[in-house]
Amino acid sequence: MHLTVEEALSIYPLSEAKLIAGSKGKHRIVKSINVMDAPDISDWIKEGEMLLTTAYLIKDSPEDASALLQMLNRRGSAGLGIKLGRFWEAVPPPLIAEAEQLNFPLIELPFQFTFSDQMNGLFRAELSRNVGTLQSMMEKQRMLMRLALRSGRSRPLLDTVSEIIGYPLAVISSRGTVVFNNSGYTESELLEGWPWQPRNQRFRLSAGTGYRIPLLQAGKCLGYLHYCDIDPLLLPVEESLFVQGAELISYHMHTGLEDYFEQAGHREFSGLLRRFLKDGLKYAELAQAALRLEITLLQSPFQLLLTDVAAAGEARQAELLRLKEEYSEHPVLSGLQAVHFLVEEGLVSLYPAGPHQPEEFRALIQECFDSLKFDKGYYPQAAVSSVKLKPEGLKEAFAEIKECMGMARQWGAHGNVVHYRQLELDLLLSKIPAETMERYYNGSLRGLLSREPEYVKEMLHTLEVYLENDGHVNETAKKLFIHRNTATYRIEKLSELLDVDFKKINDLMKLKLVFLFRRMLERE
Repeated sequence: MHLTVEEALSIYPLSEAKLIAGSKGKHRIVKSINVMDAPDISDWIKEGEMLLTTAYLIKDSPEDASALLQMLNRRGSAGLGIKLGRFWEAVPPPLIAEAEQLNFPLIELPFQFTFSDQMNGLFRAELSRNVGTLQSMMEKQRMLMRLALRSGRSRPLLDTVSEIIGYPLAVISSRGTVVFNNSGYTESELLEGWPWQPRNQRFRLSAGTGYRIPLLQAGKCLGYLHYCDIDPLLLPVEESLFVQGAELISYHMHTGLEDYFEQAGHREFSGLLRRFLKDGLKYAELAQAALRLEITLLQSPFQLLLTDVAAAGEARQAELLRLKEEYSEHPVLSGLQAVHFLVEEGLVSLYPAGPHQPEEFRALIQECFDSLKFDKGYYPQAAVSSVKLKPEGLKEAFAEIKECMGMARQWGAHGNVVHYRQLELDLLLSKIPAETMERYYNGSLRGLLSREPEYVKEMLHTLEVYLENDGHVNETAKKLFIHRNTATYRIEKLSELLDVDFKKINDLMKLKLVFLFRRMLERE
């Protein structure tokens, strides 16, 4: 039995009892129950045992009652329950005062229930708790087994083990470096008492309790696994689940998780990047950390990638982590040693800009999307910043991908992966009021718009294709499925109607703006 006094008093029929003194001791652990039926019962009391009595042996002697209370307290008893109505109508005030002074739980037991009623109630509750614990253990063991049988995908292993077992984790390398930590404890708190003996043991962790297990492989200690903030009343069978989780992690460390440890610097740096972009860290501190962690991504041209999905809440986070994993394991992207981190806007990735042209990089990201087979309506979107040559361009790149993502969502143009350069002109022109765009559009096309609607539609389409093909008549004719002479005639007629010279850059630029404004007005 492993209940606190407070928990025991919530279980019927002991819930009908009353804690009359020693409330500060209500967190004492009740390991067993005993009944006082002999004068020397105090000699047999064990630590954590709760004693029940009718007060028969102490009813006539306040001194004996006081001595019994003090003896129980010294032996670590969980508390004393006195059944009133048989020999005492009320517990003597001096005994209550002494129990209060000792912070020793003193309980008035109701007369209508026998001791066996009280004990059976606690035993039934403990049995139910143990059955529930065993069922939960079996389910967690099945989940760990499924995780162990899953091939590859080792990178989120530690987070997954932590989620299955239900406690935060910290992994410390054999050199005393914290390589993973989702517990909230600082490095100094986790490393207290370092170095440690390679054995399983409970330990104090700040105000809580931890459980430390060495990560062994072929007799060699590769590091230590800390389970943090564990329940101090854990059953031995629950500790065995901790060991299974540690064995699983040890195995993956041997067969490929070394990379997880090598990327520890990236994980730390990603947290610093997140703070920097949210103005929680100065650039000098970020640069110093990058130097310390030997991360050189900012010392050469780089770009940022922002990825998001249509899901929300936990589903969104799960999908983004799946994308992060896919990026990290892609045969080409994995070699770029990118840093990934989650922010409110989505998954941000810092990539070097040198190896691939923008179109090639977009295609690689699209490959990752296609391989994950997202459900219809949940297909991800990504935005790539322009290349930045200096580290100070980080925040500018972040602003670009946020703005680019917002416009891509609003307009749905340029596919699932967009580059800032694709939308740069649109982003700039989007700041122009719609009324100004419409006035410019109508004014520039006034000589054409007064004609018949069908004629206007045909000539506008010809002009748009002509501009898209950089003024090449042959390409324009092919795209429109018309003869070259027909295309030439239309272009000459447009030049006359619009009073423009297609050989002048300024006139071509003005017409480019006309069609950009038209698309933007249609989207609005």
